[in-house]
Amino acid sequence: MKQILLLLILLAPALVHADKPNIIYILLDDAGYGDLSCYGQKKFTTPNVDRLAKEGMKFTQHYSGSTVCAPTRSVLMTGLHTGHTPSRGNREHKPVGQFPIPEDTFTIAEALKAKGYATGAFGKWGLGFPGSEGDPTNQGFDRFFGWNCQRNAHTYYPTWLYDGT
Repeated sequence: MKQILLLLILLAPALVHADKPNIIYILLDDAGYGDLSCYGQKKFTTPNVDRLAKEGMKFTQHYSGSTVCAPTRSVLMTGLHTGHTPSRGNREHKPVGQFPIPEDTFTIAEALKAKGYATGAFGKWGLGFPGSEGDPTNQGFDRFFGWNCQRNAHTYYPTWLYDGT
């Protein structure tokens, strides 16, 4: 009994200081379950995503929170059901973004930062224009690079990218 107790005492610090997993969450607009080769796509390959899936975790019962862009991102960022999320549509705030999610909205980035994670968002945001309360750097992200406005993101050659740090 003493040996087991001693072993538990010696192992306890290792359990407390276990490394946190790295989290890379990829959201693709208009992508279906079978659009990546790690899920069975045969027409084209996605080797880098396949490697991430093989070395990490694949979600097989994970579905879009909405039928359009901004509400889907809002569901992902807040964990709220579509009917309760701050963004219920793709309403634009011209000239450079969508209507922002409110300042008091608690996001996954804020939850991760509270646990000591560095956070970043890259690509299309659509939940607030630069400098607004919905700007990703005002919603818990340490770094953002991409588009705040969905309209500007729908081209291969965007006129600009926002670098918010």
